[in-house]
Amino acid sequence: MMRLISLIYYWITGWKLKGRLPDDIRKCIIVAAPHTSNYDFGYSRAAFYIMKRQIRYLAKQELLDSFGGFIFRYTGAIGVDRNNRKDMVKHMVDLFNCFDDMVIMLSPEGTRELNNKWKTGFYHAALEAKVPIVLTYLDYKHKIAKVGFSFHPTGDFEKDMEQVKEFYKGITPRKPKNFVLNIC
Repeated sequence: MMRLISLIYYWITGWKLKGRLPDDIRKCIIVAAPHTSNYDFGYSRAAFYIMKRQIRYLAKQELLDSFGGFIFRYTGAIGVDRNNRKDMVKHMVDLFNCFDDMVIMLSPEGTRELNNKWKTGFYHAALEAKVPIVLTYLDYKHKIAKVGFSFHPTGDFEKDMEQVKEFYKGITPRKPKNFVLNIC
């Protein structure tokens, strides 16, 4: 049912999905960027329903505790206490170690507002858990949701982030003034 709703949503809004999360990737961290608008969630989540892939995603705990929190839990939300984030990397690594299938989508910007530097926990969690990072984007200019390439972090943060920066060049977010590609 959610797949059908997602296909209709993409059709009505004129969006297209390019690329797929390979079936052999059962554990990974999906980097969902740029994240500048509330619309990003709908297009990102719908893309994985269309692919018939179960994912989990990080969301602020306040959303899960709100009146509509059951919707976020139903769609795969993992609550994050924004006042106590120091153990988030360990928490993600533990999730990967406990489950045979665990795909976690997150936005390293951590907010829809302008953030001058990405959070790097996604990288450290993938490195510790020995899972790949899959790069994805939403390009509002071309109305494309793209699942790009995956890579295993090498431990050379600066070198690994160069390919991430290259992937996100030229992408048009919904609110371009809120996107800065500053990882290092």
